[in-house]
Amino acid sequence: MLTRPPAAGAAAGRCTRIIGVLGVLALAVALQGCSVMKIAYNQAPELAYWHLDGHFDFTDAQTLQVKADLAKLQAWHRQTQLPAYIETLQKLRQQIPADMDAAGACALYADVRSKLIAVTNRAEPAVVALVGTLNADQLVKLQTRFAKGNAEYREDFLDGSRKARRDKRYKQAVSRAEMLYGSLDHKQLAVIAHRIDNSHFSAPVSYEEKLRRQQDALQTLRPLVAGQAAPEKTQAAMKGLLERTLNSPDPAYRAYMDKLTQDACSGFAELHNSTTPAQRSKAVETLLRYEQDFKTLHLQKS
Repeated sequence: MLTRPPAAGAAAGRCTRIIGVLGVLALAVALQGCSVMKIAYNQAPELAYWHLDGHFDFTDAQTLQVKADLAKLQAWHRQTQLPAYIETLQKLRQQIPADMDAAGACALYADVRSKLIAVTNRAEPAVVALVGTLNADQLVKLQTRFAKGNAEYREDFLDGSRKARRDKRYKQAVSRAEMLYGSLDHKQLAVIAHRIDNSHFSAPVSYEEKLRRQQDALQTLRPLVAGQAAPEKTQAAMKGLLERTLNSPDPAYRAYMDKLTQDACSGFAELHNSTTPAQRSKAVETLLRYEQDFKTLHLQKS
């Protein structure tokens, strides 16, 4: 389905990115299969906690608060956001049998992005409260985790041969497409290959933005930890960090991301328009299963 290039802006200060985990699981984990989606969504608070703890090494008091806040966030998300996801799936399911243009694909992307931002905004008070309880050692832990993630990124997207990196991206794109449409024919595989080979994606450019966001996060957090700042100052600082994470202050990077978005939209539309009626029927069935699972999740209390 419609996706951004790998790790394009992936490590935007972990303290802000992770709070979209519920939306990510609800909208993206579905691609891994219905049963996995339901299990992952129901375990989202625990998964999010362990991810965050791996970056900050929480104290006992922080652990209790973070787990409680994540549980509240999921309860809100389950009751107020899943119905909107169901509606999005219904609309997409109705569109799938017909051809699609890039504008239609971009509208889908914008819809998904707005839903993730809604989760982020909802989590803001909990994030502000948590930041005030962090200590200097936890920022060192965060910086160490950033360094580990950077090494992993370099290994995946900067080191090794260009062909190996290209082939990995190609296989990932094919795998995602086949989850929706089933097996692809040679012509459709050629569409994906052409799109990969002509993509505007640049691992060095994305890596530089990754580093900028990490430094921005650390510089923003240092004056705020250990209760050094008033809640109002912390709230304003975190709101600014989130805005710079979602919309880079670098105009060249914003232009680059616009090109990547257009690549993704036009690529999805081209691939979709090459599919057969049978493949589109398979996609409709897949989306219907996801829709039914979202309905089940919405009705569950936990």
